[in-house]
Amino acid sequence: MFKRILVPLDGSKRAECAVPIAARLARAFGGTIFLVRVVNTVPSSLPSAPARPMLIQTVSNVDRELAESYLQGIASSGLLAGISLQTVVPFGLVPASILTTAADKHADIIVMCSHGYTGITRWWMIGSVAAKVAPFAEIPVLVLHEGGPLPQERQAGGKPLRVLVPLDGSDYASAALAPAAYLAAALAAPAQGELHLTHVVQPASPLLHRGRDLQYAQASRNMARAYLDTLMRQMHEGADGADIAALNLQLSSSVAIDEDIAQGVVRVAEHGRNGEGAEVAGGCDLIAMTAQGHSGPQRWMGSVTERVLHTSRLPLFIIRASREQVNTYAWSSADAGKSAGLPG
Repeated sequence: MFKRILVPLDGSKRAECAVPIAARLARAFGGTIFLVRVVNTVPSSLPSAPARPMLIQTVSNVDRELAESYLQGIASSGLLAGISLQTVVPFGLVPASILTTAADKHADIIVMCSHGYTGITRWWMIGSVAAKVAPFAEIPVLVLHEGGPLPQERQAGGKPLRVLVPLDGSDYASAALAPAAYLAAALAAPAQGELHLTHVVQPASPLLHRGRDLQYAQASRNMARAYLDTLMRQMHEGADGADIAALNLQLSSSVAIDEDIAQGVVRVAEHGRNGEGAEVAGGCDLIAMTAQGHSGPQRWMGSVTERVLHTSRLPLFIIRASREQVNTYAWSSADAGKSAGLPG
């Protein structure tokens, strides 16, 4: 599924944390890695450009040579031995150049490291770039956080590599299931991976439920549980239309309680606990969520996915929920939701 893997690098060791993850994906899928270092051309960084074009051209050429030399050094590392590789050094604004290169190279996934959102130099760092790339990417983006854990291969008898997929009964949310399943299987290989489905239910509140009592909240939890159970059964039976059953993943699920959906997702993923403090799953290695980028950045800003990206230190796998991707899994999710009594 992820045969063409694009890895943006900025010359830092932290950004290079994406390389071993990309290598595992390339080996699992027999794919190609595209190592990219953008030569940034932010106008404010070149105040003398109008007056001294020859100097700017010389600086640009030197920057290109340095970037190409850097990428060749990464490509020659033993970590990438035997993997098909290409290096790309585009000129331009960093986020736009990454997206353009991904399209030109027909990439299936972008794997990049976030450096966080602090410090006066954040514009130059992949961290700020990740938040600019994700809302507009036509392909999935795997963001690895600075200082955060990386999805690790498991030793025999250890806890399986676990990917959390938050669901809300909608077709858009469930569009993350198939990509997340393939990612879990690839990163866990040769061991067995696990897909954990969760539905965060908000507790009873006169404000949230417009005067409805605790019975409504209990009914919501029951419907969420029925929805997850039905969806898991369909996946076990291979009725999902995406052949997830063939990946031989462990499947588990939980219904979490939290007033804040994003907070509930992070709580389950990082601590294995719901909003009431009860054990639900144990920690996860990675979160996979959709972003409804088809509606533009307005849909992204303030969304649950964006807030999870900013809040959690776990890797976040962001899947663009286009209509075509939704249709891949929509019928299965819709059937599960109807069976559980969730609103369609």
